[in-house]
Amino acid sequence: MSYSETSPSVKAYSALPTLKSSFQLRLSLTLLALLLAFSLGCSKAKLEHHEYMYVSAAETHLRDRVATLYGKVGSVVNGERVEVLEKQRRFLRVRTDKGQEGWIEERSLVSQEVYDGFQQLAKDSSGIPIQAHGTTRAELNMHLTPARDGEHLYQLKEGEKLEILKRTTTDKNAKKTPPPTPAKPAAKPDKPSGTETESQARKTSEKPASTKTTAYESSTAAPSTAEPPPPPPPVMEDWYLVRDPAGRVGWVLLRMVDLDVPLDVAQYAEGQRITGYFVLNTVEETQDDQTKQVPQYLVLLNEPKDGLTWDYNQIRVFTRNRAKHRYETAYRERNMQGYLPVSVGHQNFDKEGDLPTFTIRKMNDSGQIVSTTYKLNGPIVRRVPTPEEEAAEKAKHDADLAARQQAAAERRQKAGSAPKQSSSHKKKHHKKQTTG
Repeated sequence: MSYSETSPSVKAYSALPTLKSSFQLRLSLTLLALLLAFSLGCSKAKLEHHEYMYVSAAETHLRDRVATLYGKVGSVVNGERVEVLEKQRRFLRVRTDKGQEGWIEERSLVSQEVYDGFQQLAKDSSGIPIQAHGTTRAELNMHLTPARDGEHLYQLKEGEKLEILKRTTTDKNAKKTPPPTPAKPAAKPDKPSGTETESQARKTSEKPASTKTTAYESSTAAPSTAEPPPPPPPVMEDWYLVRDPAGRVGWVLLRMVDLDVPLDVAQYAEGQRITGYFVLNTVEETQDDQTKQVPQYLVLLNEPKDGLTWDYNQIRVFTRNRAKHRYETAYRERNMQGYLPVSVGHQNFDKEGDLPTFTIRKMNDSGQIVSTTYKLNGPIVRRVPTPEEEAAEKAKHDADLAARQQAAAERRQKAGSAPKQSSSHKKKHHKKQTTG
């Protein structure tokens, strides 16, 4: 065999680099295909995910682009839902339920979590009886919590009618939850003590010359025993939980709502703050040959200041004097710590018939909040005993009745056991009386 011929082993060895490069090519293509499929899948999932937000501004426009000069391509109103399509700095590109698309500032929107919080608040408040009706003094935000920095979504117009559900008080200057701060960079190692930086040297040169205290001054100087002044008391403000005509529920400042108390009743407030009022029933009144139904009221009053832990400290029942055509106080109870909600209704009292009732919640001497019910019969208000009190009263009545019956039986038994006088003795006694 000549040396010019190539052996099979040599040919196989020379083919290895070609096979290796071909394998690498196929592996690269496979990895590229997998990466492309993964990216397509991710982009598809991103497109299928819908993020919704809600407009918290009263009304705002949608922009065609994020720029100083822009065109208006649509508008959204308070409470409207939009779908987020794209984010760019402090702007979001959104799509409304009507199909309009445009850019809007992020500060004009709130998240889905805030919207869900308002929905839950409305659900939790659905069973609370209405404590009063009121009117807004100006445009207001409905807050998710009774705090100035609380999340807000819905807006109320000036003069809008509201239903009052609850009252609470909070600290006006309560500290906000601080945002998370980024981690501080690692501190640089200190320089050797023998060296001094230029800034340190400048500060040392700028320091004033130290003044020495004489022995007399040090002996006469009084020790510092003054304690730091106490922190100022918190500034409290009251809030109402309200429901608007659309059924939306939220917290608003109490001082921004005027209660719609009739003037004929409000004039008897005597400088107190009316925190709730209720119609107990109506009576028929004739004046100037006209007959009409006039309501009779239960009114809750409190001291005219914010920050009180109780909702009212007195109640008054106003009944109508139909002869003099005016309201008069039928019942008044003071010096209590009462809490909302108060409920009104009707109850059948057998001989008295169906009467209007109201139930208040107040703190007793033991520090417990108890419910007390009253009934209105004409101009007279009386407390309705509880089932436990009725049972105790019935047991006492039964015990007294049994004691009386026992005493009567003992008297009869004692009278029956006495010896009877004979008939002859009776005749002699009668004859003696007649002759005498």
